[in-house]
Amino acid sequence: MKRSSAAATLAVTVAAALAFATGAAFAVDTTPPFESPQLQQRYIALTHEFRCVQCQNEALADSNVSLAGDLRLEIHDLIKAGKTDDEVRDFLVARYGEFILFRPRMSLKNAWLWLAPIVLLVGGGVFAFRILRERSKLPIAEDDDKEGGSGATP
Repeated sequence: MKRSSAAATLAVTVAAALAFATGAAFAVDTTPPFESPQLQQRYIALTHEFRCVQCQNEALADSNVSLAGDLRLEIHDLIKAGKTDDEVRDFLVARYGEFILFRPRMSLKNAWLWLAPIVLLVGGGVFAFRILRERSKLPIAEDDDKEGGSGATP
């Protein structure tokens, strides 16, 4: 009996592994490879920098949505046309907005996103300091039980 349950556990584990492996296989990049390994590395790095606008939580390189495939092809064509990484970023941001970037740029429009954690941390520190300072000014309360008993009242 133990032998068959171990075999069943192994079969379920293998089936689960295959199910997860085939899910990742659907995100296949169909763009033609570059002749140069440097251009291919630039392409791979850029497709991991941008968010799929339909999936919203996946990189273009990992998404299997047709829109992501179109954007990968667009990036491929821009690199092939001799555009720099910054020009590719600017093109996609102009078309889809800052949302497409996984790491948004620092600008006045989104400065509060970058500064809010610092302001909250400093504000929390000032608040904690004031509370501790006020508590240190309070008199120390004397214990009602000066005889050293257990503290229980009769």
